[in-house]
Amino acid sequence: MPSIDDARSAQAATPPLQTLSRGIRMLELLADAGEPMSIPAIAAGLGLHRSIAYRILRTLEDHGLVVRDASGAVELGPRMASLARSVSRDLQSAALPQLTAVANELSMTAFLAVLDRHEVVTLVTVEPSHAHATVAQRPGTRHPLASGAPGIAIQSALTEAQWRELPGEHPRDEAALAHERGYATSHDEVIAGLASIAVPVRAPGQPVAALAVVYVTNDVDAPAIGARLRAAAAAIESDLR
Repeated sequence: MPSIDDARSAQAATPPLQTLSRGIRMLELLADAGEPMSIPAIAAGLGLHRSIAYRILRTLEDHGLVVRDASGAVELGPRMASLARSVSRDLQSAALPQLTAVANELSMTAFLAVLDRHEVVTLVTVEPSHAHATVAQRPGTRHPLASGAPGIAIQSALTEAQWRELPGEHPRDEAALAHERGYATSHDEVIAGLASIAVPVRAPGQPVAALAVVYVTNDVDAPAIGARLRAAAAAIESDLR
């Protein structure tokens, strides 16, 4: 019987489907842009001829994954939102009440991020309802695992087997500190001028996740915020058991 390693080797040797890969990269490009993009800009961003980019776009458009505005600029379509709601549905459902409570109590944007291979992806976010100004954190936003408090918090919860699966070298000093004190912090790492505090969320059958808040850099009681986030994470974990 073939071993798991044999199966992984065979999978690695199988070339990806080029058109499918390009379509996924187009969706990622639009998600990262955060605003409508012209077809020439999309083609340039992907390093494709404009006619190839247009054919891929038409296919994604037929499935409702992208739409074009009156000027012809392209953005993600409503079908993407319905697909996103199905990702870790139980985790999102358990996290939403806690995110709402944390956001309103702390007057900070609260969000849940999950590990996606070697990146951290924001799954769901809640802004405080009564704050005059808040920091936006868009669902689908991604950044490297090694950057930002959510990534550090997630690293602090990884098993040795999960560490070995990460590509490249990942220093463990910050993850060890976060594990010791129960929360991670970051300043100016993902976005200049912003800070974040995060704690890990560990639930059976769910991806390793982090519960976090993001705010404009200023003096805050990080231990108190970390304790509030740990209580929220514990409630989420209890709900998913």
